[in-house]
Amino acid sequence: MNVSDIDSERMMLRVERGKGRKDCHAMLSPVLLELLRDWYRIGRPQGWLFPGLKPASPMSTRQLTRACHAAADMAEITKRITPHTLRHSFATHLLEQNIDIRVIQVLLGHAKLETTALYTRVATNTIREVMSPLDRLTPLTPKKNEPRDTSPA
Repeated sequence: MNVSDIDSERMMLRVERGKGRKDCHAMLSPVLLELLRDWYRIGRPQGWLFPGLKPASPMSTRQLTRACHAAADMAEITKRITPHTLRHSFATHLLEQNIDIRVIQVLLGHAKLETTALYTRVATNTIREVMSPLDRLTPLTPKKNEPRDTSPA
């Protein structure tokens, strides 16, 4: 990512050759924007915002994975973490906030809704909170002083 990939007016990030080697845009939170600005002021990167071992090259996939592992260790997360875990967590949290699955589809850059729907298997909180239409029905009770029909239907 280059500094020019940050669009602070639209609060978007341009991601070049992301998942599936596709270019896409990602949402930029105000908190992340401030962190990126701090990093820029401190690191003064030339070219790539997160350079690789050679400053003229971007950070490698391996370096990114190592950074994820280091962050997981610092956060005392014992589960296996990869950069892709962050993508799954992002989608799952959005589902659990009841964000429309079509919006999540766009944010993840999926061509097919079926691909995004795979995340619904993970979002167990959302599934637990869904109320069955049957639970919305009010039970029929006989009115007072009204004879009950006891004949078979």
